Amino acid sequence: MTEKRAAAQDIPETAGASREPSAGRWNRNFRLFFVARTVAVFGDGMVPVALAAGLLGAGRPGSSVGYALAAWIGPFAVLVLFGGVLADRFTPRRMMILADGLRLVGASVLAVSFAAGDPSVWVVYGLSAVSGVGAALFQPGVASTVPRIAHDVQRANAVLRVCEALMTMAGPAFAGLVVGLSGGAGAVFAANAATFAVSGICLFLLRLPPAGEPVERGSLLAELVDGWREFTSRSWLWGVIAIWTVYGLTVAGPMLPLTAVLVTETHGSGTYGVLMAVNGAGSAAGGLLAMRLRPTRPLAAGAVALLGVVVNLLVLGLDLSVPALGAGQFAGGAAFAFWLVMWSTTVQTHVPPDALNRLHAYDVSGSLLMMAAGRALAGPVAEAVGAGRVLLAGVVVMLGVVGVMLGVRPIRELRRVG
Repeated sequence: MTEKRAAAQDIPETAGASREPSAGRWNRNFRLFFVARTVAVFGDGMVPVALAAGLLGAGRPGSSVGYALAAWIGPFAVLVLFGGVLADRFTPRRMMILADGLRLVGASVLAVSFAAGDPSVWVVYGLSAVSGVGAALFQPGVASTVPRIAHDVQRANAVLRVCEALMTMAGPAFAGLVVGLSGGAGAVFAANAATFAVSGICLFLLRLPPAGEPVERGSLLAELVDGWREFTSRSWLWGVIAIWTVYGLTVAGPMLPLTAVLVTETHGSGTYGVLMAVNGAGSAAGGLLAMRLRPTRPLAAGAVALLGVVVNLLVLGLDLSVPALGAGQFAGGAAFAFWLVMWSTTVQTHVPPDALNRLHAYDVSGSLLMMAAGRALAGPVAEAVGAGRVLLAGVVVMLGVVGVMLGVRPIRELRRVG
């Protein structure tokens, strides 16, 4: 379907060569994209609080909240691959604007439904699914937009990561405050809808340079297959993601629910909330560190940083004191944020523009599915052997993940571009 590209080789490529972002990190396009991402992540953080307040407040069982969140994540995991193809075909900016429009409609209808009374759970599930479709259309375009709006891709990713960490903390806190003041979920969903409106307007105002030479397009299926070829042609890329599927299933998936259970049962929900805020602060610190450090081998440096996640798993598994748990959460948040900046920057600078959206979609889809499976299995396995043992087993797995990434030559020796 397509011609062979230099991108199909395991050699560093300057994907940014065809892009001409405006000078300066805080140019007009970057400011608009920064605001769009900031308000969108802030809005996403409100959703679990709003769903819990609305459904539980209406007398629905706790399982209904889980089903509503599953109705979001299901379409997202399934359709994100097609979102990558559509972003390549119709441009990421258009797909992200469409996605914000879909999510604006979904959140607005939820706001009206909860404000008017007690909506059917099936209405809530359906509108959550609409938001999941919107997220699937939006997410692939994020990866390819950053290199087109910033000369310094690593610092741009770090700035965005710091902002996302702060908004991840602020979103739920704001939602809780609104629920307390208004007494319902309708006002939270109205605020959530407003964030998508602001994001869509900012993206509409973007003026992006061409992403490169026009590429001949085939059918959706043909482009999915071509994206798979691009994906498997880079041993460092598929190697990291293959390792990450193990991490998602055995560490990242179980860690969140087991942390919530262990900390809440032993120290109370207030302590859990504080620890999650500490984790967010650690993420911000990791992003700030990624602004300063520019390792020659970014994936190797990111792998070493992931030892901070080992510290977090260890203090959780051993059920240490609250200060130790706080130190572990900070270390884990900082480590993971630093890794994400190294990984995102590597992908964005080594993959050509015409394949980036599809490859990012494969990455997101695989990681999300494995983490979802890990979360589903965490409860039954923890009941059988104990949550602490599952987390301590995660220490061994995490050490193996770091060791394998440092041991695989294409991953360890991949050099920074630019």
